[in-house]
Amino acid sequence: MTDKKEKPFAVAVFCGSKPGKNPAYVKAAADLAHVFHKEGWNLVYGGGTTGIMGEVSKTLVSLSGPHSVHGIIPSPLSAKEQENLSLSSSEAHHYGIHTVVPDMHTRKRMMAQESNAFIALPGGYGTAEELFEIVTWNQLGIHDHPIILLNVDGFWDGIVGWIEKAVDDGFVVGDCGGIIKVANSVEEVPELIRGYTPATGRFNLTWGKE
Repeated sequence: MTDKKEKPFAVAVFCGSKPGKNPAYVKAAADLAHVFHKEGWNLVYGGGTTGIMGEVSKTLVSLSGPHSVHGIIPSPLSAKEQENLSLSSSEAHHYGIHTVVPDMHTRKRMMAQESNAFIALPGGYGTAEELFEIVTWNQLGIHDHPIILLNVDGFWDGIVGWIEKAVDDGFVVGDCGGIIKVANSVEEVPELIRGYTPATGRFNLTWGKE
């Protein structure tokens, strides 16, 4: 009888499809890919080939191979990428294996179902929206996986301050203010994930498959 091969630990990364103005953001994405390679983690991400998204995916593919990266992208964004970049199939392979889905909701659901942990790098509205939806799912009891805010050069300081204010003002109660763990460097990420303890104040609700 052959033992079933254990699935690799998979981490979803939410991040911008633009590089941002601070070179530290793209560097952090590349450095994070090196951490993934060292730890033997797979990457689940939004499927983009530009900006921070493109950097983390292509760097990990160069280190661990295309099967270490799964990009999940809605069809309208996939069409836009192909139109703008004119990627050949061989070039696209440099960014991992891609699945095209109908819409953003399907993308987020698939990313959540495939992932054992979540990391947010710098990004815009979409990155923040993905982060807070997965935080809310944690609070509601849909999942209990680690959520790490990679606070590159203080990018997320405003969000960290808002969380502290929401706790102080009673909108986020108990220890749920600690659902998100903050890493100020890439090197802190593995231990924060390994040492993550779900908040005791989370809702203990029964959910179907999200």
